[in-house]
Amino acid sequence: MRFRGPAGPTGQRRNYSHQTTKAYVRTVSDFAKYFHRSPDQLGPEHIREFQAHLFSERKLAVNSVVQRTAALRFLFVKTLKRAYMLEHIPFPKVPLRLPTVLSPEEVTRLIDSAANLLHRTILATLYSTGMRRGELVQFKASDIDTACMLVHIQGKGQRDRNVPLSQKLLDNLREYWRWMKPVTFVFPGIEDGHRVDAPMSDKTVWHACREAAQRASITKHVHPHTLRHSYATHLLEAGADLRSIQMLLGHADIRDTAIYLHLSQRHLKSVANPLDQLPISSSATVSKGRVKPVRR
Repeated sequence: MRFRGPAGPTGQRRNYSHQTTKAYVRTVSDFAKYFHRSPDQLGPEHIREFQAHLFSERKLAVNSVVQRTAALRFLFVKTLKRAYMLEHIPFPKVPLRLPTVLSPEEVTRLIDSAANLLHRTILATLYSTGMRRGELVQFKASDIDTACMLVHIQGKGQRDRNVPLSQKLLDNLREYWRWMKPVTFVFPGIEDGHRVDAPMSDKTVWHACREAAQRASITKHVHPHTLRHSYATHLLEAGADLRSIQMLLGHADIRDTAIYLHLSQRHLKSVANPLDQLPISSSATVSKGRVKPVRR
């Protein structure tokens, strides 16, 4: 069978992004190749085996398997019209892990340790706007509104948003502009060793973060999304409310934004510890029994 995924009539009505379409088609292709059969000849037991293969052999992260599971759900429920299959294609449980966040001092070191002006501008833009990596590479000159001091972001899931344009970022962009002289895209790509008026590879953004972190001697695992997490957390610590941060990040659900409450030092320290409220005596007055030394 020929699977067009969200590029077909069903997907077009649901307005899936180009990246989602490519990911879904690639997943179904991998699914068929793994069993050497057309996907319309496969069933629930094959899906379970394929999910196990993704975890045990390909060592994919949970979120990557979730995306591939969504593609298989689209195949069987939307394309093949097997609604009963929905209960046979469960999403793997996603553990709640708090994201890595840099302190303001670490962000300063990171930006100042950038290898060159291009990398410095990438890092400053990520942190100042909270852009995702995919949003950054699509960032255009026409998205910068210096009159209103706003940056327009073409967001994930076609949810566009505006964020304030920092004066420091504007100064950085102007310096970068005089050097790079981009045309359409703020961060142009490279083909055959030459700059072209096309989006930069998102791998370049990842490398800019990793190289700067190494140069700054930051031992935390730093990637482009780390700066987005840091941006949101620092906004919260500066007094911004969750609803405003939700709008700036482009979250559809405020529950996705609420995770930053777990990361904000200001919010964590504002809660009194119940032990401190108890009138217990000092530990110094407690009788100390005999303790055998630890064997080494």
